[in-house]
Amino acid sequence: MSRIKLVVFDIAGTIIEDHGEVVRAFAKALTENEISFDEDELLHWKGASKREVIRHFAQRLDPKLDVDGKVETAYRSFRSELEGCYRGKVTPILGAVETFRWCEDHDIRMATTTGFYREISDLILKHTGWSDFFSANISSSDVRQGRPAPYMIFRAMETMEVLSVHEVLNVGDTPLDLQSGTNAGLAGVIGVLTGAHNRRSLERNPHTHIIDSVAELPKLIERAF
Repeated sequence: MSRIKLVVFDIAGTIIEDHGEVVRAFAKALTENEISFDEDELLHWKGASKREVIRHFAQRLDPKLDVDGKVETAYRSFRSELEGCYRGKVTPILGAVETFRWCEDHDIRMATTTGFYREISDLILKHTGWSDFFSANISSSDVRQGRPAPYMIFRAMETMEVLSVHEVLNVGDTPLDLQSGTNAGLAGVIGVLTGAHNRRSLERNPHTHIIDSVAELPKLIERAF
């Protein structure tokens, strides 16, 4: 019997397909507000708190400048663009539902963590009909600091009264997912290759396992945990 009590899943690129919605929304919002950026660097920030990402690029214009107004204007533009994307088609990662059901059958509880704000994560879970699978849904707006800090994972554990990090797995598609799981000291820090980062990119970060997709998670748990 597995010692794992909780699996924490990232959302975009991990349990739903990522078609570049987030990067497109960032690019539009930053361009409209005359904030310079590099698309490769935007990719590096995938998985982070979205407001923190905008602030990062805005402050580079002039570190001494008060950028609060510009950040909020760009953030509103980002939200509008992203919500438009996710009101359309949301495509589950192949095998995700089967993995969720396997976890349920094996008394393993599930949570989501995401750099999205609450409305977007709720919209995605409603679209997919997955809300009942997850006992906690934690967004970056629920904590003081998003990834790579471990606080969203800890908030999920607190919500679900899971005491030991040695009973928790974190699954995500970005370096920041792996960094946050490592910073939390979890039993398993698992990267998946269904997002924007390839194996080489993920393997440069601390992790316990890299798998092709969440569809492989049940076999990994049976074998390694």
